[in-house]
Amino acid sequence: MPIEAGGKTYETDEEGYLADLNDWNPDLATAMAKADGADLDENHWEVINFLREYYEEYQIAPAVRVLTKAIGKKLGPEKGNSKYLYELFPYGPAKQACKYAGLPKPTGCV
Repeated sequence: MPIEAGGKTYETDEEGYLADLNDWNPDLATAMAKADGADLDENHWEVINFLREYYEEYQIAPAVRVLTKAIGKKLGPEKGNSKYLYELFPYGPAKQACKYAGLPKPTGCV
């Protein structure tokens, strides 16, 4: 199912994850969030950008436990906890945030 952003159409898989990771851009992330009925603020972008950097370094989208721990290490314990991340991404911090970040579905996510 394709998604449109910035006048362009992008291919996604059946769950809405970007087919070509190189197509990702901030407008696309915003369009994906809007399709889910969400608005992205600076806290969302902090997690999305963190995920993109993590993926660039490790070539894997982290599962929620790894994500929580890594964010806590980099951004502090007030942000590195499940409660905070689920408030930002109620459909699952790893799953939903990775989708908006243009990354593949994290391993271990159903």
